[in-house]
Amino acid sequence: MCYIGAMNPSKVSFLAVVLLLAATANAAEERINQSALPAAVRKTVAEQAKGAAVRGLLKETVNGNTVYEAELSVNGRNKDISIDSNGAILEIEEAVDMAAIPAAAKAAIGKAAGEGRIVSLESSTKGGVVAYDADIKTPAGKMIEVRVDADGKPAGKAPSYRVLTT
Repeated sequence: MCYIGAMNPSKVSFLAVVLLLAATANAAEERINQSALPAAVRKTVAEQAKGAAVRGLLKETVNGNTVYEAELSVNGRNKDISIDSNGAILEIEEAVDMAAIPAAAKAAIGKAAGEGRIVSLESSTKGGVVAYDADIKTPAGKMIEVRVDADGKPAGKAPSYRVLTT
């Protein structure tokens, strides 16, 4: 049995941080029905879902803010839209073909893939800025994620090349 009072204060602080991070990381998405959406979010979903099938609706808390996600299928492709509680679109992630992205982004992703295989490719639009995310399976079987902008430059959070599996 562990008595926190008998522990070193730095260990108690470390334990508190670990528990806080674990609680934050485990903040799960919750599947919800359309009737559970605030009116402004319901309106945005209806506008964005024209010509699309709604695959699901999610609710989660991100940095203390409630975020809703509409999972759509447009012409057989996935499109996910993150929406704040006021109905404003935060981000749109959409599956795309390599042929549909700018040449510089295509070249950068192709270079990063090398002999590997591009498993998935999507555009991500946030604040009017578009980035392209590719999941690549290397010849060694590792999964990496590459994120570039339209000019083929690393985009988003560093690193723009991230190992997903080892």
